[in-house]
Amino acid sequence: MLAGCGGSQLRFGAPGAVAQNTTRENAKLTYHVLHSFGAAPDGNDPGAGVIGLGDDGMFYGTTIFGGAYSCSPTYRCGTVFSITKGGTETVLHSFTNENDGANPEADLIDVGGTLYGTTYSGGYGFGVVFSITPESVEKVLHSFGNGTDGRNPHAGLIDVRGKLYGTTEFGGEKNRGTVFSITMDGSEKVLHSFGKGTDGSQPLAQLIYLGGTFYGTTSEGGRYACGRFTCGTVFSMTTDGTERVLRNLSKGTGSHPDAGLIDVGGTFYGTTSDGGRYNCGRSTCGTVFSITTGGKEKVLHNFGRGSDGVDPAASLIDINGTLYGTTYLGGAWAGGTIFSIAADGTERVLHSFGSGKDGKYPLAGMIY
Repeated sequence: MLAGCGGSQLRFGAPGAVAQNTTRENAKLTYHVLHSFGAAPDGNDPGAGVIGLGDDGMFYGTTIFGGAYSCSPTYRCGTVFSITKGGTETVLHSFTNENDGANPEADLIDVGGTLYGTTYSGGYGFGVVFSITPESVEKVLHSFGNGTDGRNPHAGLIDVRGKLYGTTEFGGEKNRGTVFSITMDGSEKVLHSFGKGTDGSQPLAQLIYLGGTFYGTTSEGGRYACGRFTCGTVFSMTTDGTERVLRNLSKGTGSHPDAGLIDVGGTFYGTTSDGGRYNCGRSTCGTVFSITTGGKEKVLHNFGRGSDGVDPAASLIDINGTLYGTTYLGGAWAGGTIFSIAADGTERVLHSFGSGKDGKYPLAGMIY
């Protein structure tokens, strides 16, 4: 099954939908909406994907806004929800903007039947790491913002031998973001603070772990300028926090990666939300790229030619050697797309959003 969600804290769109693909043969896609968000106290603006938990037949996700509690006069604090394959949705937790956090933007992960995630706000005001059981018991492991420990985690966590690792968009020694670790009992440690020279800044994406080394992206920083900002990086980092820039991204080959990398046979694949060959108004349209562990980069596809989509903000998935992803904009009705891309760079639009009640502006990746 392929599933994804739309919405964002920064890129406001429709309240959002959870979608399902029921057919994969010959790259055909049958699309239908499982749930439309927005009816109080339901959540809205799901900015992350969904996750299955064991064999219980349920999927779990987060919404940035909505829920039972208000964070301001104009928006609510977000939720954690479950949803069945038949589309029955249940809010497991409504965030309050107090100790429990607010505005979760990232995917959840499953560690031993308990879900772990991050919120962008709440706690001390700069987000939290939390756990929640399928029975709705939520617990805060760490609140950010009490020093140089990082602020505003946009990305989800990964589990490496019983310890969680993640990134924060801001905070750290230079307020340019961090990589951190946290134990299950809540002991947090900053492994790397970004912003020291050209090492990158403002990581938005989840890390991956391969062969004892972490790999990730930063949305800003690096050596090259992209207008008023720098273009971002791909980096590696050892478990003791030694960071190395694998690639300084540039406008011509793709810049400002919002998403993390995936590993396919020892080669990494990712997306950039900007850069590439084609112009889309005031910016360029984004790319799909590959990169080796040695930093050799190759652009597989430049978005923005015809109705193939614009601004891929989510990570890819690999199914039998074909990559699948989403774009936030573009397509036949300018509401974003689901696309596939072959190893030789051949891209195909499987679904264009925005033709009716099918949703718009997908920010999240998919699961299969």
